[in-house]
Amino acid sequence: MKKIQLEILGLSSSQSQTGSFALVLGEKDGNRRLPIIIGMFEAQSIAIQIEKISPNRPLTHDLFKSFAQHLHVNVLEVLISDLKEGVFYSKIVCSDGERQFDLDARPSDAIAIGLRFGVPIYTVESVLSEAGIILSDLEEDDDEETDEIETTPSSMVSGESRSNLRDVSVDELNKLLEDALEKEDYERAAKIRDELNKRN
Repeated sequence: MKKIQLEILGLSSSQSQTGSFALVLGEKDGNRRLPIIIGMFEAQSIAIQIEKISPNRPLTHDLFKSFAQHLHVNVLEVLISDLKEGVFYSKIVCSDGERQFDLDARPSDAIAIGLRFGVPIYTVESVLSEAGIILSDLEEDDDEETDEIETTPSSMVSGESRSNLRDVSVDELNKLLEDALEKEDYERAAKIRDELNKRN
């Protein structure tokens, strides 16, 4: 079974399902894209890890990492292994140093955990050929649906407008960031962090 490496290209609100997000994965050495609809919690967990935001309290995927490390279990890779009736299946490939084993997981959970361990994400040809979109198809549809795929996880951040943050001092932004993290409002924290990064 030949594995195809994927990378995360974007995360945006799903236009087809309210309260869901589209996670767009891209073939590392090709032009195919694999969009997967995921829930808001998983999208937030993935975005937090990509954006390098440290929550004050561990999220479920952080807890999994801590638990695995205490038991000396290492995650080796994430594999999106199958697609049946429109549902993606994936495995988290693990090792305890002596044996290798697979854990079944939803792709969104597997990717959120994989990001925390810094491991590669793979799929197989059968999944990509069935659900993948060729890049030229995306370019043709670009005029009709320009907002469907965005290239940064910050695209899931909503609420307070960025223009309001431009008027706030750096000290005040740092206070707002601390406050957002304390309240576990990670979407707002990502937006504030982006504004701080622009000024540095």
